[in-house]
Amino acid sequence: MVLEWLKQRYNEVISNLKVEVTRLKNKGFLEAVVAGCALVAHADGVVRPEEKQKMMGFLRNSEVLSVFDVQEVIQIFEKYSKQFDFDHKIGQASSLQAVSKLKGKPSEARLMVRVCCAIGAADGNFDEHEKAVVRNICNELELNPHDFDLS
Repeated sequence: MVLEWLKQRYNEVISNLKVEVTRLKNKGFLEAVVAGCALVAHADGVVRPEEKQKMMGFLRNSEVLSVFDVQEVIQIFEKYSKQFDFDHKIGQASSLQAVSKLKGKPSEARLMVRVCCAIGAADGNFDEHEKAVVRNICNELELNPHDFDLS
């Protein structure tokens, strides 16, 4: 009986440790994705609920990002949104700085750009303002915008 309890506790500790390691390894990716989403959401001056819902849906379904608490994601999004509310250029610069941390990580960068495209199209209209923001993200990450049909 005691041995079974110890084995169960060991498995719980190992499981929790794996979750924490995943969180630590992917914190920068989470920050970049949420900052990119904030950039696109603020592109046309109006953050729509559909855009937030699309972002949260991706994060919940992402194998590497689903370990993060919804409240943490909301706090990160609000951090960038407040900077846009204060000054659009400051919000843009701050968000691009977070996004740029994926430079040199092509698979992560490409996934983040795809998520940003999905956020832009979430309201049914991926308009030119949003496309321009995603092209700017591509330039920041040294990716070709044509690879994402952003021409």
